[in-house]
Amino acid sequence: MIGVIGGSGIYDIEGLSNARWESVSSPFGEPSDELFFGDLDGQLMVFLPRHGRGHRLPPDGVNYRANIDALKRSGVTDILSLSAVGSFKDELSPGMFVLVDQFIDRTTQRDTSFFGPGLVAHVSMAYPVCSRLGDVLEAAANAVDVTAVRGGTYLAMEGPQFSSLAESELYRSWGCDVIGMTNMPEAKLAREAEICYATVAMVTDYDCWHPDHDHVQVADIIRVLTDNADQARALVRSVATGLGDRPAACPAGCDRALDTAIITAPEARDPAKVAELEAVAGRVLKP
Repeated sequence: MIGVIGGSGIYDIEGLSNARWESVSSPFGEPSDELFFGDLDGQLMVFLPRHGRGHRLPPDGVNYRANIDALKRSGVTDILSLSAVGSFKDELSPGMFVLVDQFIDRTTQRDTSFFGPGLVAHVSMAYPVCSRLGDVLEAAANAVDVTAVRGGTYLAMEGPQFSSLAESELYRSWGCDVIGMTNMPEAKLAREAEICYATVAMVTDYDCWHPDHDHVQVADIIRVLTDNADQARALVRSVATGLGDRPAACPAGCDRALDTAIITAPEARDPAKVAELEAVAGRVLKP
């Protein structure tokens, strides 16, 4: 099953059948919204509005753990995350899509792991994006004539304010390509839940470093996102077709991320924490 996290306009896909909203409970609290289930040419899909319908939740108010846990409980195996971003490079202009493959996490106030006291785990984030999904996204973008660049580093900031000029220049000096507020800890949690994950970063502005675009305006972001909605929906449709022949095991190992990650000895594990992690880590925690 494919999970799509992003704005509500992405869900208005022609040909989506058996569409319905369903509430999915999580031991980590309330997800951002109900989940929207449907079939697209026989491919099961579920959509989640990251900020809730009507954009009620700020980036630091999103319950990322509940969102990923709810998607896992719903049977999601592959997550396509669509996010609005600012660009740090002239060549990545508003309206373009970037198929991100790396992240730098500068968030500070979010729950970044399902694990903790009573059950400790350390997953690898060396390659945080599933290369198989990246291949499918690149092919899908080419198939529907979406201008997408393969590869790039996403700087995740805490927000909800936009960057200062000094911050923007610092991140540019680090070699970052785009900046956003939502893909961390989302990508980390997807890895812990052994779900293949990929980001489509939709460039809406140049952040504030660009001399001709030194103030980021929400109205401009919304305008670009609206203009890109048709392309985003076409990309999702094309990806759904491309993921129809999913291999039994992910070649990148995303679905086995916990095989060597859990460090707490079985006899020392907190039973309550084990129960809480039933959906996320049940595969490796079952006796």
